[in-house]
Amino acid sequence: MLDFLNGLLGRRPEQMKANVEIYTWQTCPYCIRAKMLLKWKGIAFTEYKIDGDNNARTQMADRANGRRSVPQIFINQQHVGGCDDLYALDRQGQLDPLLMQVPQN
Repeated sequence: MLDFLNGLLGRRPEQMKANVEIYTWQTCPYCIRAKMLLKWKGIAFTEYKIDGDNNARTQMADRANGRRSVPQIFINQQHVGGCDDLYALDRQGQLDPLLMQVPQN
């Protein structure tokens, strides 16, 4: 179904090469919404489920410039923010170019 929709919209998930990481809580509606957008775009991502894990949350906050809310999303090691930030990038036409960048080692 996603292939069909992506074909209609001109999206090419095979061009999406970025390394995407997302810190989540299992029942967080914003986390679910952010993951839905990434899945809809055909993006493979690494999910860190940090429910109740204070050490993981501290590690996330260190990477996210002190932000402790979930989700926190990183594209090619660059912090892009949370769910609202991800959707804002998409609305502004800036998300797809980020997702097409090949990660640098």
